Amino acid sequence: MWVLKACAVWLLILVCAVLNGALREGWLVPHLGSVAAFVASGLILSMCILAAALLLVTWMRAAGAGRYGLVGLIWLGLTLAFEFGFGLFVQDKTWPQLLGAYTFEGGNLWPLVLAVTFFAPLLAARLRGLLVRPIR
Repeated sequence: MWVLKACAVWLLILVCAVLNGALREGWLVPHLGSVAAFVASGLILSMCILAAALLLVTWMRAAGAGRYGLVGLIWLGLTLAFEFGFGLFVQDKTWPQLLGAYTFEGGNLWPLVLAVTFFAPLLAARLRGLLVRPIR
């Protein structure tokens, strides 16, 4: 059941990502320029991912550091599958165009967003007290 809940949270993150992209292209780029807009957009999306994880980590009830790590891996896998699938089959982008997003050029923080996506569930579980450190 926790896997389905993790996927449901990822769908919420996907909605946030789409809205963030619309905000970036519709308002941030015209008002801030491309580089600043990409930096701001990456930071906004990272905060949205962390917020979703913090708000919904107890609802997921993955139970244990290993499972929260697996949630992060699931979120990362779904994100990459969506990005490459959407890019290749809907936007008709080439592999070099898609892989260009995995650099920090032009203010692009996409690699940071992916790292946040992976670590957010584990960090949120730790911050919410769901993972207790053993006493030594």
